[in-house]
Amino acid sequence: MRQVSAALAGLVGAAQHELLTFDDPGASSGQQIPQPFLEFASSCARTAATQSGTVRRIVPRHALNQLRGPFDRSRARLTESIPFKLVVADRAVAAVPLDLELHYNGLLLIRDPVIVQALVHMHQHCWETGEEPPPVHPPPGTLPPHLRPVLDALIAGLTDEAAASRLGMSGRTYSRRVGELLSALGTTSRFRAGAEAMRRGWT
Repeated sequence: MRQVSAALAGLVGAAQHELLTFDDPGASSGQQIPQPFLEFASSCARTAATQSGTVRRIVPRHALNQLRGPFDRSRARLTESIPFKLVVADRAVAAVPLDLELHYNGLLLIRDPVIVQALVHMHQHCWETGEEPPPVHPPPGTLPPHLRPVLDALIAGLTDEAAASRLGMSGRTYSRRVGELLSALGTTSRFRAGAEAMRRGWT
């Protein structure tokens, strides 16, 4: 467990731009995996997002209920199934479980650029064809969770193109969510939206 944890920590810690995963959060249930390892694994994506800002996670549809918070749902796409578990850091290094199911049972680190690129292409296809998880409905008067990344992008001053790329969505989807955000804030001005979000304590 220590060796696998160290390898995954090193992989995630090295990700400066992007982390791609195939993941099934429910696959570990009933596998008698120590709780410390489960807690470590669940923190990896959050660590990568803090460092790189871009996390794209492909999750099987049956695991939707495992995506409990806005952080999880805004960075995930749902598919019928995943081919195997996978972590790719900055499109340079990939980690695949030896049994294709659980990293806990041992993993293979792949640095061959041709193989890594093939895995990235597979992930990209699943991301583009996957479905967005339904948003978690917030209490009245609070920021809808799926709009949090959009508000952060607006406040950061990112262009629509840069924001859409960073959030892993199409330009059309990003523009639609900006419209939702402005509507939620009761304005048509992006500048006023930032000021209103601050007034409401959303930033």
